[in-house]
Amino acid sequence: MLGNFSFGDYFKKEAIQWSWELSTMVFGLSPERLWISVYEDDDEAFEIWHNEVGVPVEHIKRMGEDDNFWMSGATGPCGPCSEIYYDFHPERGNADVDLGDDTRFIEFYNLVFMEYNKKDDGTLEPLKQKNIDTGLGLERMAHILQKVPNNYETDLIYPIIEKASELANVSYSLADEQKKLKLKVIGDHLRAIVYLISDGVLPSNIGRGYVVRRLIRRVVRAGRSLGIKGELKNNLEGAFLPIIAEKVIELSTHIDPDVKIKAPRILEKLKKEELHFVQTLERGEALLEKMLADALSNAQKSGAVPCLSGKETFLLYDTFGFPVELTTEIAEEQGVTVDTNGFDLEMENQRRLSRAAHNVVKLAVEDGINLTENINETEFVGYDTLSTRAVVESLMVNGSPVIQVSEGNDVEVLLNRTPFYAESGGQIGDHGFLYVNGGENQQTAVVEIKDVQKSLGDIFVHKGTIREGVLEVGREVEAAVDAKLRQRAKVHHTATHLLQAALKKLIGEEISQAGSLVAFDRLRFDFNYSQALTDTQLEEIEQLINGWIEAATFLETKVMPLKDAKEAGAIAMFGEKYGEEVRVVEVPGVSMELCGGTHVRNTSEIRVFKIISEQGIASGVRRIEAVAGEAFIEYINARESQMNNLCSMLKVKAEEVTTRVEKLLEELRMSRNEVANLRTKAAVYKALMIANKAFEVGTSQKIRVLIEYMDDVDADSLKVAAEHLIDTLQDPAAVILGSCPDEGKVSLVAAFSPSVVDLGIQAGKFIGPIAKLCGGGGGGRPNFAQAGGRKPENLPSALEKAREEILSILSEKAS
Repeated sequence: MLGNFSFGDYFKKEAIQWSWELSTMVFGLSPERLWISVYEDDDEAFEIWHNEVGVPVEHIKRMGEDDNFWMSGATGPCGPCSEIYYDFHPERGNADVDLGDDTRFIEFYNLVFMEYNKKDDGTLEPLKQKNIDTGLGLERMAHILQKVPNNYETDLIYPIIEKASELANVSYSLADEQKKLKLKVIGDHLRAIVYLISDGVLPSNIGRGYVVRRLIRRVVRAGRSLGIKGELKNNLEGAFLPIIAEKVIELSTHIDPDVKIKAPRILEKLKKEELHFVQTLERGEALLEKMLADALSNAQKSGAVPCLSGKETFLLYDTFGFPVELTTEIAEEQGVTVDTNGFDLEMENQRRLSRAAHNVVKLAVEDGINLTENINETEFVGYDTLSTRAVVESLMVNGSPVIQVSEGNDVEVLLNRTPFYAESGGQIGDHGFLYVNGGENQQTAVVEIKDVQKSLGDIFVHKGTIREGVLEVGREVEAAVDAKLRQRAKVHHTATHLLQAALKKLIGEEISQAGSLVAFDRLRFDFNYSQALTDTQLEEIEQLINGWIEAATFLETKVMPLKDAKEAGAIAMFGEKYGEEVRVVEVPGVSMELCGGTHVRNTSEIRVFKIISEQGIASGVRRIEAVAGEAFIEYINARESQMNNLCSMLKVKAEEVTTRVEKLLEELRMSRNEVANLRTKAAVYKALMIANKAFEVGTSQKIRVLIEYMDDVDADSLKVAAEHLIDTLQDPAAVILGSCPDEGKVSLVAAFSPSVVDLGIQAGKFIGPIAKLCGGGGGGRPNFAQAGGRKPENLPSALEKAREEILSILSEKAS
């Protein structure tokens, strides 16, 4: 964008005169080809253009607020604007001119006259200093001066398109419109991408970085669909973006020399992005094709408008890296809409899950600030022992302090010291019991602890239920942690450290933690990464971790100054807050992290590690869930039980289950094919029975037309019947069929032979309005289209409407 600004200096008259001078005298545009738009109430601008510049009144158009009034936002500086348009076809005259007709006009210059301030109440007040903001489109001026059909064929972009055409082995001038569109996408987008990366905007999943990533992925998809691959240069390992980008860099040499200086970095970044996306592109496209086919099929059967659900769209985004805009573009090519609202909901759900993983749960204690005045921080002794004597310093029920709590009530207990680990750093709180002993070692109260949280600093809140007796403030208790559950937590926490180390080693050092959960039954690790991990990568991660476990390495735990820990290379666990002294947990030769959690003494205690799932939970955030130790045994036992049930149902051995299921699926497929074949034969028979009902329309060209109701024929069979009838009636012919395959469902099909299509009649556009009469919709190709609806009672009238419409159109076209 070319332009100039004025802040309190020159204003409307000068800006108008200079823009005209630049357009006509410097660029040499013919005044007769220039048209002007002004804001409908801006008489001043109108007079300047007409009286000062000399533009004829008939070449000045007043336009409304949507087109010619600029606002910076809901409030703030604003004002009318005026635009200069170039007329490619002055021979069309001055009558009924529409400046929005892009087949005739192009707007290339915009003048904004900021002379008002819009207040909160919507009123406008004049600015003390009036300002100018003008913009002239570089590509648009090149389009005009170089006398080419569009911006893309100027010398700014066309050389890039030519390079892409060369790689695709396609002649741009001879290509169809679809191929031209893809080549334009490559030329336009890659030019922008190269400059953005040069300016430091790198591909990512947030902000402007995501804009770059979306552009790259659209270019990759466009190029691959044209057959472009990077085999022409072995060092690019299959990437084609760097090959075309070299042309962009060459064109930029005299415009922005920095682009050439940064070329190696730009090309490497493009190669990396493309290859990452290509890993999942083919699988993603195959899945998308299936989704689109299912959406079209379901819509035909139900009468609804074909639509991809938000969940499906999110799956493509999350697992295969398909930006929602790319999915929408591909879907629209096949007449399928996308539930973007549903996609947004899926995204928000994943963000919510991610935020939950990022937050350490805090206990809200009523009047808690006053409570802390009398209670010291809890002394944690759980690293060294799982049981200790402690004193009850406070009891709370529903957030309110109490003196005693009786059997059956839930309670929150504050102790002076505890072996219970309170939830933090991703590790959940310990479970266990508090015992109150009476005389002669008899228990007078038992409290089952099911959760421990930190609150108001380092006060540990033990949440539980009184199982026996009465608990009172001031009583001494025996606090005992459930040793088996603590061991499970230790196993999973150390395994989490090993998992992060494995990810950094095998996937990349840039991997960073974004949340974690260390539970008794599993571990969960969230990390920043934009791609789904492959099965091979997951297997390699498991093998590496199990190798470390088998090595039986003793862990080392030290307390040291934070500065020394960082210098030693320790990394911080997510969610921890660190003081001047920190606890460092090290698996020598594998990992070193700042961590306040509990861990095994030796990696061999973990026994075995198994990943059970990997998925995306938010943009650029992946989640791995895994089991280790005793939890792994439970996981395997559960899977074995499921397998035994399956073997019993199928009456086969475990090793024969896959073969048996494949055989059942094949039998099901064959049965469905048999049913489909029978339906097809029935549809063809019905088609033969009604073929003689066709009638002729037209005088100069006799067109055979058939419009019929085919009872309960299903959508697929209706399609076969229409195709058979078109072949039977021969070109030129038009066939429109309707049926009610199920209760509350309507199926419609329109088939036009080539000669009918040549008359300008498209099946897809014809059938849509007819389907709407039945409460549905649909579309398709010019020669063939299907649709559905939900109002069978309207089908007779809809077919009659189709008869009237096709007769009217064909009578006019074929006469």
